[in-house]
Amino acid sequence: MVKHASLFSQLITLIDRKKFHQFVCRHQTERFAKKFNSWEHFVSMFFCQIAQAKSLREICGGLACCMGKMKHLGMKNAPNKSTLSYANANRSWQLYQDLFYHTLGICKMAAPGKHKFRFKNKLLSLDSSTISLCLSIFPWAKFRQTKGAVKLHLLLDHDGYLPEYAYISNGKKHDVTVARHISLAPDSIITMDRAYNDYRLFSSWTEKSIYFVTRLKSNADYRVIQNFKVPQNRNILSDQLIRFTGQTAQKQCPQPMRKVVVWDKVNEQEIVLLTNHLAFGATTISAIYKDRWQIELFFKALKQNLKVKTFVGTSENALYIQIWTALIAILLVKYLQFKAKFGWSLSNLVAFLRWNLFTYRNLWDWIDRPFDVLPIEPKSVQQLLPLRGIGQHMY
Repeated sequence: MVKHASLFSQLITLIDRKKFHQFVCRHQTERFAKKFNSWEHFVSMFFCQIAQAKSLREICGGLACCMGKMKHLGMKNAPNKSTLSYANANRSWQLYQDLFYHTLGICKMAAPGKHKFRFKNKLLSLDSSTISLCLSIFPWAKFRQTKGAVKLHLLLDHDGYLPEYAYISNGKKHDVTVARHISLAPDSIITMDRAYNDYRLFSSWTEKSIYFVTRLKSNADYRVIQNFKVPQNRNILSDQLIRFTGQTAQKQCPQPMRKVVVWDKVNEQEIVLLTNHLAFGATTISAIYKDRWQIELFFKALKQNLKVKTFVGTSENALYIQIWTALIAILLVKYLQFKAKFGWSLSNLVAFLRWNLFTYRNLWDWIDRPFDVLPIEPKSVQQLLPLRGIGQHMY
């Protein structure tokens, strides 16, 4: 008798089945369904992410070859390609969105403490990543004349580097448009790149006591109100209080802002930062913007380790389901990373899971000691007889 289920089935148990079925009822994803239910659909798409299946055929074949281990996943049989394709095209992707935010709450409880800075303010990074698509295959995702694309917008919480907010839009949607609809708590600090420069947004955040750190536009018009003292032996070139003088900028953002010029030794260039936080030192402002690089690393990890660049369906609904499933998968992988005593990198953990997906091990022992916990083999009913070969006597 095998003491433990497969690693994949133990990973799936981290999903709250009761809550999952509440989401199913909310979005009516099993309306008119006969055999292939929403849970089996989710498990199939989750397998696509962890096993890095490249097509519907690989998903269905990969699940079919695990034979008796299907019952541990809550599935009776592996789906057919046509069944899975129909579910991807017609079942609401909002189910996966709700499941993502519920799973996020579980992962937050396991996240290791606060961010690395001394201040107690919530620190967030905002950015988007464009996912290129072939326009002839995805005609609904028109981006340019000959190109298709969708955008994944993320708000990254630096407490554990977890995605606090996610939104998928068409490739044409401007980043600022999404930023205006994000709800932020007072005293939180948000850092972003120059694509989010919007004077009306800066003014609105300042009025709500929300702080930001970004890069100043190269063509911005302003006048210097006050020069602050620059710290010695640091990479800070100047620290000034400014006010915008452009007619539109002055009308949309009448509040004074702070400009900090930092010297980038690696690229040998000046980086001009803009912020509405007047209390922190210039070095802290510089370090906050530098930590924005973590959201770039998150996008890189997502695209390299999960399936968000190639898709198993061509409809908009199928693409959204696959991206939301990838976000759920990376949350669960980061949850394992938080819980493990072994120093996993995210890419190594995903790779080791993929290689051992249907082996029988205790998941929690395995993530602590991956090279010591051996797979448990089921006892055979009948042992195989030794085969005759070269060197044996033939009678």
